Amino acid sequence: MEIINGIENLKRPFRNPVVTLGNFDGVHLGHQRIFKKVKEEAGKIGGESVVVTFEPHPLKILSPEQCPPLLTPFKKKMMLIEKTGVEKVLCIQFTKAFSEISPSDFVKRTLLEKVGTKKIIVGYNYRFGRGKIGNVEFLKKAGALWGIEVEVVEPLTVDGTIVSSSKIREFIKEGEVERASKLLGRDYPIIGRVIEGVHRGRDLGFRTANLEMTEELYPKPGVYAVSVKWHHLSLNGLANIGFNPTFDTKSLSLEVHILNFDREIYGDEIQIYFIKRIRDEIRFHSPQDLIDQVQMDIEWAKKNVFRDQ
Repeated sequence: MEIINGIENLKRPFRNPVVTLGNFDGVHLGHQRIFKKVKEEAGKIGGESVVVTFEPHPLKILSPEQCPPLLTPFKKKMMLIEKTGVEKVLCIQFTKAFSEISPSDFVKRTLLEKVGTKKIIVGYNYRFGRGKIGNVEFLKKAGALWGIEVEVVEPLTVDGTIVSSSKIREFIKEGEVERASKLLGRDYPIIGRVIEGVHRGRDLGFRTANLEMTEELYPKPGVYAVSVKWHHLSLNGLANIGFNPTFDTKSLSLEVHILNFDREIYGDEIQIYFIKRIRDEIRFHSPQDLIDQVQMDIEWAKKNVFRDQ
């Protein structure tokens, strides 16, 4: 997949591009359905499948205090879009000046003249342009004026819930990672670099990998059964998110104990996929009580989560 960062770096229009536009935070099942449609339609006309997205998230520029923690920061989003088979991503730098562009100018100058768009496929609730006054009805009218076909994809529902980034964020914040996984089409991942901690886990008899904290959205504090991807290996583990109340840690941390694994991986990037919440964080009376509980957590996860693995 080719990623073009900045509209100024697009040297020529794409080949008969079929385009979708949006932030696509989460790259959830609804987004994936749109990407599949874009690829299919591009194939019909011998064109290229193109995703047009924006960085940073518009709310970070227009209203930072209202911008939610992102499900997929840029690197993770690109990785997930690439897995869908999309050929091109045009990432437009979002600035205050860009936010002042009218919907008409954006369609004509960017989508038509620079991108060369032949067809646009968007979700039912897509809005764009100055003040977000551009909606799907405007897009259809503009498309008819400038010869761009527009197709609107209706909402996707899973178990009675409309798939949306906001609903997925809600589930993750509440620790309902299984419900979030159903809307995402995969277990929710956190990607991070392993940093050196205080070696408390090693002293207690179970080593943990501590992840560098970023701006990603973290599940509700507690203990989770997880899958860990390290290089080519997929491993089982238990992750703890929180403040380690037994040791009165003041800052949020994420550490994972990888089962049957004893390698030095400081500085390496790993992916942690949250499968199931096991319990809340607990303040233990002694380190031995903590050790006993972790051992019970491991046995429970082996019996109830990892039994088929």
